[in-house]
Amino acid sequence: MRGFSNMSKRATSVLAPTDPASTLIAATRIDGLGGRLLAMVNAKALADTFGYRFGFTWARRGAGEKKFHSVEAADRIFSPDFIERHWLGGKIKTSSFGILDEAALAGRSLGEVAKERKLRGWICDDFRILTHYRGEPTQLVGQSATLRSFNYSTAVKEAIDSANESRFPGPTAALHLRSGDIVHGKYRTNLVFAGKVIPATLAKAIVSELSRLGMATLLIGQHRATLDYLKAETGAMLTSDFGADAFADETLKAFFEMTLMARCRQIYAGRSIYAEIASLMGDVPLMYPTTLHDAPRAAAIILNELKNHEADYDPREAAFGYQSAFLAIEQTAAPGQAREILEKARALDPDNDAYPLKMASAYFRERDYASGEAMLKSVVTRQFQARRKIPVTIMRLLGEMMSDRYPYAADFAFFHAAGEAGYPYAAACSAWILQQTATDRERALAMAQRTVNAAPADPILRKVRQRILQGRKPQSGLVAKARWRIAWLRGLGAR
Repeated sequence: MRGFSNMSKRATSVLAPTDPASTLIAATRIDGLGGRLLAMVNAKALADTFGYRFGFTWARRGAGEKKFHSVEAADRIFSPDFIERHWLGGKIKTSSFGILDEAALAGRSLGEVAKERKLRGWICDDFRILTHYRGEPTQLVGQSATLRSFNYSTAVKEAIDSANESRFPGPTAALHLRSGDIVHGKYRTNLVFAGKVIPATLAKAIVSELSRLGMATLLIGQHRATLDYLKAETGAMLTSDFGADAFADETLKAFFEMTLMARCRQIYAGRSIYAEIASLMGDVPLMYPTTLHDAPRAAAIILNELKNHEADYDPREAAFGYQSAFLAIEQTAAPGQAREILEKARALDPDNDAYPLKMASAYFRERDYASGEAMLKSVVTRQFQARRKIPVTIMRLLGEMMSDRYPYAADFAFFHAAGEAGYPYAAACSAWILQQTATDRERALAMAQRTVNAAPADPILRKVRQRILQGRKPQSGLVAKARWRIAWLRGLGAR
């Protein structure tokens, strides 16, 4: 997120306010702390540059299912004055706002358009929104300066001050491993967010390389047992060495750790917004681990580390190491090598459906349809017996969109080919893919019929056809949802 300090003449005319007092640029994200802060930085930078008002929504998110992303209430994070001036509440009526994106920025002044459409303003939640403003000559308020303008609560200020009082023994680089729900929670199955994490199984090599470059390493992560192990093995420092454990409140600890990272010479991280905020805090270069080891080399290092020390790691941390290695070489590895890596990951994390799904795809890639079909049938049957509903989990993964894309899109063609070759469980998965990701309903129905033709006595495959006949579930609209529900009830009656 560097290099966005200038703006073109076109962007200047687009954003020039006609009535600044009545136009809001609002950040409304509801994800973790880092994501919310970055959206606020972008929105306020634009508002401050062009004279619009800045506002943000903020609702507390407790632990529960979001234990990896709990967020405190606004008044626990920001000062009363900052809240009074900028807080819009827990949420806003989004229909009163336009969405600030490339299309919105291609026309007239946002203030003029907002007034014409009777909008309160614009929602600015796109992390990369400032990439639209490269050019010259107008100077855009910088992200780092904007972040430093936030006024925090007394407790947050004290956490930041405490981190600023810490002293490193010499030149230090921060290594943000992350972990959380991408390694231990639900997001480990869809693979989309894997790039946010530096695998713990790569950390030893990175610490060694940084030492060769004359820098100590500060490790930041979410899995304490792994951090303690890596410290013992490498001599790297932990944030607990500087007092992080004194903060029972996770939000205060987060600000303490981000401030420590901001005081390092460099920050090494995956695509982590948390690390990006730390980078902005201190104007510190944010580096990807590929600057030290490219993807194939990193995969080799990880596999060698696991060959020798797999038992030293938490099973899911080790499984994620295999997952990372697989993703790094998926397009170049032989299918047999890919399956071998995936089998090791699955042995450590047997509940992760990403692994049998990718293994089946690897078989289909080789046109070993029988082996891939056997794997699919085993998983689908087990999941259907546990919960008699279509889609079962492994099918749902195939058709689920995450972060504006389908994580398993590269596998679709192989499932279609296996289905068309007459393998019924591959055809069932293919029918689900076609229904959820394409507009070719005729082909989806044909593939669903193919499943039943191949195994007419199989109750699971009949259930799949019924679900495909019902169609894709509407995402909105009370009438559409009601009709879809009626179709489902009729399907039950026809069984």
